[in-house]
Order: sequence, then structure tokens, then C-alpha cells
Amino acid sequence: MSIRNGLLALLSEQPAYGARLRSEFERRTGGTWPLNVGQVYTTLGRLERDGLVVADPEPDGEGRVTYRLTDEGRASVDAWFASAVTRATDPRDELTIKLALGVTLPGVDVPAVIQTQRADSLRHLQDLTRLKREALDTEDLAWELVLERSIFGTEAQVRWLDHMETRVRQAAAARRAGTSGAGTAERSDLDALATTERSAR
Repeated sequence: MSIRNGLLALLSEQPAYGARLRSEFERRTGGTWPLNVGQVYTTLGRLERDGLVVADPEPDGEGRVTYRLTDEGRASVDAWFASAVTRATDPRDELTIKLALGVTLPGVDVPAVIQTQRADSLRHLQDLTRLKREALDTEDLAWELVLERSIFGTEAQVRWLDHMETRVRQAAAARRAGTSGAGTAERSDLDALATTERSAR
């Protein structure tokens, strides 16, 4: 939905052809969500089918087809900006899936998996912080906002990884001490994965 609504929002400013929409989308979001031209034109086709945009009947001198918002499309943009972004279901998260499976499979060094991911996340956080300083120098507010969202998300992931490392070590110690069954410890770890990941977002 973000690509669909993003393209509609750009068209609310002025008519444009697909490649132009792609470059503007990437420029204004700092390249965080790269698009390919095929994806853009597929989305435009669906928007045209749904009556939200119309294509000019004739291409321009370079063979490019320009798209324009309909009244319904403009109303859709207004509604998008006026409404909150919701998640009907949590998106699949590869890291959560990896750890959830890791705590249930024999032979997986889950603390090592966590340490590897945390080191990568900290490197990424350093890169984002450097990019934010550059954005401040250029006074690019849109890019700064995108970077701050990524920084906050990465910081939350690092905190979640720290928490999960503690939980996994506690579960392992409990199993060694015989104070809880392996099945109970695994279930507890899985519950923690679900609840703490949601709270970190």
C-alpha cells in the first residue's frame, strides 16, 4: 500500500510518467525503498483500473505515457494523509523467525546468532548516524525523517537482541539446573520473542 499511496501522493503534485515517479519517490525517501520501473508501471496499471489515475491518450515526444490523478485518486490521497497507518497483522520478520526456530532446534548456537546480528545492527546504526549528520548539513528534512525512523528502529532491535540474549541464557541455565522442562523453556522463549518484538516496534 505504501508504494500505491506514494505514487498517488506524487501525482497529486503534478502529472508524471513512470520513470519520473520512480526517481521522485526514491529521491524524497532517500532511496530507502528502491523501486524498479516495472513495479511502478504495474502499480500505475492497477491504479488506472481502479479509476484513481488516467493515462494521457498519446505518449509524449519521447514515447512516455503521462499519468494524472482523477477526482477519486485525489480523494484517496487526502484520505491516506488523514488516516493512521495500521497493521492488520504483524509483517513476517526474518530475524524473529530465525530466533524462534533456533531456540527449538538442537545444535543451533542461539547466543552466537544474536551476537552476529547485534554486531551487524550496531554497524548499521553507525552508518545511519553518519548519514543523519550529512542530512543535517544539507537541511534535507525528508531524508532526515527517514533516517531517524531507521535509527529508532535499529536501536529498538539492539535492545530487543540484548533482552533475548538474557532470556535465552536464563532458559539454558534453568534447563541445566533442572528447574524447568525443555518444552516449557522453549515455549517461554517463543512467547518472549513475540511479545518483546512487538513492544520494541
